[in-house]
Amino acid sequence: MFWKLPSISASSPVEAVLDKENYSLEELLDEEEIIQECKALNSRLINFLRDKAQVEQLLRYIIEEPPNNAENKRVFKFPFMACEIFTCEIDVILKTLVDEEELMNLLFSFLEPDRSHSTLLAGYFSKVVVCLMIRKTGPLISYVQAHQHVFRQLVDLIGITSIMEVLARLVGADDHAYPNFIDVMQWLAESNLLEMIVDKLSPSSPPEVHANVAETLCTITRIPSSTLAIKLSSPSCVAKILDYALEDSQSKSSLVNSLSVCISLLDPKKSAFSSPLFHSFRNQNMYEPLIPVNPDTIGAMLPKVGDLLVLLDVSSDDKVLPTTYGELRPPLGKHRLKIVEFVAVLLKTRNEVAEKELVNSGTIGRIVDLFFEYPYNNSLHHHIESIIFSCLESKADVIIDHLLRDCDLIGRFLQVDKQCTLSAEGNQRTVPAAGKRATRVGNIGHITRIGNKLIQMAHNQSHIVACLQENHAWNEWQATVLQERNVVENVNRWACGRPTALQDRMRDSDDDDIHDRDYDVAALANNLSQAFGYKIYGNEENEEDHGGVERDDEDLSTEKMIGNAKESGGLYYLDNGLDFKDQQ
Repeated sequence: MFWKLPSISASSPVEAVLDKENYSLEELLDEEEIIQECKALNSRLINFLRDKAQVEQLLRYIIEEPPNNAENKRVFKFPFMACEIFTCEIDVILKTLVDEEELMNLLFSFLEPDRSHSTLLAGYFSKVVVCLMIRKTGPLISYVQAHQHVFRQLVDLIGITSIMEVLARLVGADDHAYPNFIDVMQWLAESNLLEMIVDKLSPSSPPEVHANVAETLCTITRIPSSTLAIKLSSPSCVAKILDYALEDSQSKSSLVNSLSVCISLLDPKKSAFSSPLFHSFRNQNMYEPLIPVNPDTIGAMLPKVGDLLVLLDVSSDDKVLPTTYGELRPPLGKHRLKIVEFVAVLLKTRNEVAEKELVNSGTIGRIVDLFFEYPYNNSLHHHIESIIFSCLESKADVIIDHLLRDCDLIGRFLQVDKQCTLSAEGNQRTVPAAGKRATRVGNIGHITRIGNKLIQMAHNQSHIVACLQENHAWNEWQATVLQERNVVENVNRWACGRPTALQDRMRDSDDDDIHDRDYDVAALANNLSQAFGYKIYGNEENEEDHGGVERDDEDLSTEKMIGNAKESGGLYYLDNGLDFKDQQ
């Protein structure tokens, strides 16, 4: 038996408009079903929309600001519908656009400097151009090649994220979009596009421009075999980027983003996973082996190491950041953290010249000092741990000597482990809060990991063994304290909320295990709430107002949050912030 469903066979409101003797584009755009009809390839509708006059009007909705007294439909609905019609990727409509240079000129007139560039319209413009890149690649590239002022206009508007996405795709973020990708990259490298983008890293540019320029340049490095990426890694380009980074010590944004580009040049995969565009750019060959870094690229970076080391000196910084565990005098800052990250990635290249420069300049020694001066900054500890591991794995004995003997790494580790509470003695950068019990320092977990790494490396390197034997307290510490700590921190032995060791699982049935599990979800949730201030039900008001933070000091609030998390609830911080064990 078949049911009669009259609503299915009822004609669409769009068809009702098309049945009129005279109708306008606005009447069609006012119908919600027009996008569905376009996707269904309604021939009457598409034949109307493919006309040059209609395509031109659709473009004007996208690129032109509505009049001040315009209706709400003209301001929001019509531009949205027009953009959706183009992104339906109907070939005949897109063909009308790319075949008429007048229409292409109209589309790219949105980039003209004397026009309004609202975020809303910029997003619509970006979607249409990206659609043309995918479906009409050849005609679009030909147009851009014939109108090279488009590049200058795109670069001038790179602070708008939607425009940055267009530029990022043009320079090769979506290499599948180009049938002649190699030729296009060669043409781009021969133009002055790269120089124009790099120049936007100047301290005179605003922070949002620095961030988007860095993202675009990092996008180029993720295809290291392209001609444009090879040009970016040239010594002249690298030197120019670092010159902008160090031109004005007050421009933290220029420094941080310029170093991000340098990090990406040394390790293109490192920056890709943190990129907001990573998921939209699919063909980046992220899991292929890395191409070795050009020694000339590293050589262009080394002359600036001394200038970066000066910035790691915090003695002249009089800022104070209060936290729950005390005060940072001064806070480390995002720019210093980025310098440490840069050094960590530089050491991973295993370049002997770079290792020698970092030792002779005292950079490694200064960074080791930061490990102890800021005992609650987990991001800092993570990068310094990577630096220490790279030093221990180096083939040069001189860098191991510098780390273990000149920097007295083992002695300082043992001293911290023996006096593991925050102290106010001496000229400390992290001072305990007055009137409160001194808290446990937050770098003990990393000290444990580094200690285990030393033991592991000592099995294969006699030079490390010789350095360790010079400290008589080391043998006792690693045989007692470190070994006991490893047993406690072995998560496979934890029964509550953790997997038990395989040898302890005697059951064959999952059902038996479910009944005996000792998960206490309420207690775990309560502990999380107390430790981190999470509001479980999401309707509580914040109990305290932390005040505003200036843009250049956004990292201060992050640093404060990290320290608060480590200190709260008597928690002992371990590894990368995911594993916690009660201290008591």
